[in-house]
Amino acid sequence: MRVLFVVPEQPRTTGNWVTALRHQQGLVSLGHEVRLVETSGAVAGLERQVAEFAPDLVHLLHAYRAGLPWLGCRQRDAIPSVVSLTGTDLNHGLDCAEQGPQIYAVLEQAAAIIIQNRLTVESFAAAHPGLAARLCHVAPGVSLGDDPYPLRQRHAIPASSITFLLPAGIRPVKANLELLQLFDPVAAAAPFCRLLFCGAILDQAYGQRFLAALQTRSWAHYLGEIPAPAMAAVLRAVDVVLNHSVSEGLPNVLLEAVALGRPILARDIPGNRAAFTPDLNGLLYDSKESFVRQALTLSRNTALRQRLTLPIRKLRTPQDEALQLERVYRALATVCPEVAVLAKL
Repeated sequence: MRVLFVVPEQPRTTGNWVTALRHQQGLVSLGHEVRLVETSGAVAGLERQVAEFAPDLVHLLHAYRAGLPWLGCRQRDAIPSVVSLTGTDLNHGLDCAEQGPQIYAVLEQAAAIIIQNRLTVESFAAAHPGLAARLCHVAPGVSLGDDPYPLRQRHAIPASSITFLLPAGIRPVKANLELLQLFDPVAAAAPFCRLLFCGAILDQAYGQRFLAALQTRSWAHYLGEIPAPAMAAVLRAVDVVLNHSVSEGLPNVLLEAVALGRPILARDIPGNRAAFTPDLNGLLYDSKESFVRQALTLSRNTALRQRLTLPIRKLRTPQDEALQLERVYRALATVCPEVAVLAKL
């Protein structure tokens, strides 16, 4: 099968690209031909890519940013499409006056709709019964890179420091700046702690405010973008992995932290709850007070960190995930007579 993935134009360290590259890895291992196409929203550019590759199926990895240009493509009626709903689509776009109608148009023309968060599937189906028949849950795999990254040596972090890492693009929904401010009482009570950030600056105005606030806090460091193949090495080197997002779909980095056995401290939201098991892989917080209390406990309690540092025994691989995608693709032949040719691929 020839599958064309359409991905929003973003740095390759973002979650959409991490997912796209993992999908490609898994599907290629099963013998499929896969091409990843980046879109800035221009219809003509996407049409050229579709015409050149001649896919059997188009998979949109963002209902709004990848789906909107697809709606304008002339090939749309001749090639079936699958849409992966991201956290931004689900938690912001659907309720947005500008984006919502466009997202619904993309979903209405899709042969299948994929959600990777098991907690979101049921609530989405209940809220959108007209789309429920095309809804599919695909449990994500984890792909861990093996590039080295000597974190403490490269950034002069003392071996005695307890390090907390927020791996996320710098933008309001990730609440990077708010976490920095939230960490003030932790750093005051436990000066041996260090707060680290990594990720692309995706919102320039917000990023400038974040960087300015960072300058006044000697215990906090921005590492810049970490190449995806080196993220596993970075995660292994820190003591606690954080997530302070206002909303999430299903954060890849928390799945990777679980796979590596790194303790997690995350805001109590559905996207985070689905990524790990509280009290087994990490802790959840729902207020400033509970964050500070649990961060201090993790910084001081080595036994607790060790208890939360047990990697899962069986890791779901990109190929496991690709087998689920393959079943979704092939099932389209039974529900869409116009794409029955897929059954032969």
